[in-house]
Amino acid sequence: MLSSKSPVFRKAVIPWYRSKTAYALAIISLLLVFLFALAGISVAREVDRYDGYIWLPALLAVLSGSLIVTVAFRLIRRIASR
Repeated sequence: MLSSKSPVFRKAVIPWYRSKTAYALAIISLLLVFLFALAGISVAREVDRYDGYIWLPALLAVLSGSLIVTVAFRLIRRIASR
């Protein structure tokens, strides 16, 4: 029969995707995507043919910006909890 008590001496296993390094890499890669989207917006404004397509880099900038904020919040909360 298995014991219903969990042992006290074991540490909780943290998955690799919830580590500080993974969060930092995600923020850096999302910053690169955000800068790429800003470059796309500036190109779309300069070239008249691309005026109808400005929504795509704008959407990319909004999505990557919101993910940067979310991941940064998780990272700050993780650092503050220790």
